[in-house]
Amino acid sequence: MTAVIPGSVDIGFAGPEAAIYVDNEGKEDYPKVFAQLTQRDGSFLVGRQPASEFDWSDLEDSLVLPGRKGGVPYMTLEYVLKGKGLVPGVDLTFDESIQFAQMTGAFTSGHGDYVTIFEPTASMVEAEGRGYILASIGQESGEIPYTAYFASKSFLEKNPDLVQGFVNAIYKAQLWVTESSAEEIADLIAPSFPDTDKTLLVSSIQRYKDIEAFSPTPVMKQEAFDKLQTVMSDAGELKQTAPFDQLVDNSFAQKAVDSVK
Repeated sequence: MTAVIPGSVDIGFAGPEAAIYVDNEGKEDYPKVFAQLTQRDGSFLVGRQPASEFDWSDLEDSLVLPGRKGGVPYMTLEYVLKGKGLVPGVDLTFDESIQFAQMTGAFTSGHGDYVTIFEPTASMVEAEGRGYILASIGQESGEIPYTAYFASKSFLEKNPDLVQGFVNAIYKAQLWVTESSAEEIADLIAPSFPDTDKTLLVSSIQRYKDIEAFSPTPVMKQEAFDKLQTVMSDAGELKQTAPFDQLVDNSFAQKAVDSVK
């Protein structure tokens, strides 16, 4: 987002909350979301003991490593916990001092009782016997637009053909991911994960498929966008909600769905 606003890059990729924050600042040429890629939080709750029948009440009086305060993984975890009757700071403790990139290392070194980790790192930790995957945060929170592409309003207006071609390509990839097995996807992306065992890569992809983390189309749903803003508001991170029709332009995504077969 910091590169899109001054025009250093044309298209950005991040969580839609970044566009919401900018909208709250009242910028005239604000960024608009035009294609969604993932539709659930991709982190998993990892604990120190395997639990055949995990219950969220197990987290009571525990120390949890949640990530950066204000980040969507942090806010979504907080939203899920509150829905389970657990209030951070009251029923359990959040250690916000650990940077996102250091969370796994801190946990495997013995700090904290629980941590949230993304795949394939979560599966790697479990395979090493240093932690156990207990629950999917995204499955518990429900659908929210987790990652998406965005560009300035002026760029979308001036370059409709370029943006349409870009979104068409995204949708073709989404169709392939939907129709392909975890093994086929792993074969394609394996070069990007040279240090990850192929079996773990396959199980990680399948886990994301099982919770429907990958968006089947680039179209963003208003109810999911509204839930994201609810999560942000409940966390005390949102000054005011942003209008869906103002911040999200589904026209390119819908045209891709209608035309790409």
